[in-house]
Amino acid sequence: MIGGATPLPKPHSGAADFGSIIAGSLEVRLAATAAEVEAAQALRYRVFYEEMSAQPSDETRATRRDADRFDTWCDHLLVIDRRRGEGPAGVIGTYRLLRREAAARAGGFYTQTEFDITPLLAMPGPILELGRSCVDAEYRTRPTMQLLWRGIAHYVFLHDIRLMFGCASLPGIDPDVLAPSLSYLYHYHLAPPSLRARALPGRYVEMNRLSPSEIDTEAAVAQLDARAALAALPPLIKGYLRLGGLVGEGAVIDPQFNTTDVCIIVVTDRVTDKYFNHYRLSGSGRHGSGQP
Repeated sequence: MIGGATPLPKPHSGAADFGSIIAGSLEVRLAATAAEVEAAQALRYRVFYEEMSAQPSDETRATRRDADRFDTWCDHLLVIDRRRGEGPAGVIGTYRLLRREAAARAGGFYTQTEFDITPLLAMPGPILELGRSCVDAEYRTRPTMQLLWRGIAHYVFLHDIRLMFGCASLPGIDPDVLAPSLSYLYHYHLAPPSLRARALPGRYVEMNRLSPSEIDTEAAVAQLDARAALAALPPLIKGYLRLGGLVGEGAVIDPQFNTTDVCIIVVTDRVTDKYFNHYRLSGSGRHGSGQP
């Protein structure tokens, strides 16, 4: 393991430019040391493998860290409870952020292992992949999630991000069980063709689980209880939808993580002021260096 407070090499860390956002005992900032990245990976292991029953490789089980080749090239957004510690000991939430230029050095985006994102890559300007989001069970509260979103909003404005995307997961690997959620996303939040990422051919799972005869009638969509389907979605996906998020076509089963994934797409200039700018401009808490 990489020891102690070894700083992350440039250009992999923009922690100094990002600064920090503080609300009570909680602070959101980018990881500034290798040890802080390892703490985020350890949190991911506890949530994904111990709590959610993902299947670890022998190496993952031995290190007790969820890690892959993309981690080196990402910025790691952290929520830290400073009552636990100022550095690695305090990490209670994380989000992995990968920008276009860093993805080029990494050999692509993680999302490309599941989806054809050619339409997203064609978008001009900076784009950002979001992934590996998790929060310690003790801290899964509205204030923690709002602080994470404030951190993402600050990052988006700092880097002039035009488009955000990533794989978002539904629990379980039976698409028929997930039919209400998948069908709801397909009928109400499908991205337009110009932004429509698509599940890779060998992994494509149909999201529209209604029969062809039902699809041909306007009543078909009405057969979905939209409110119930929305309520059943994981909180993270509901958060993206509140930001104006859209989904690509087709889902992907991920047996390692025991999930069914959809591609979430958020065009930042279409995000509603009510939500996104609230996280950037909220007067609660205070900002550290680097905050505009």
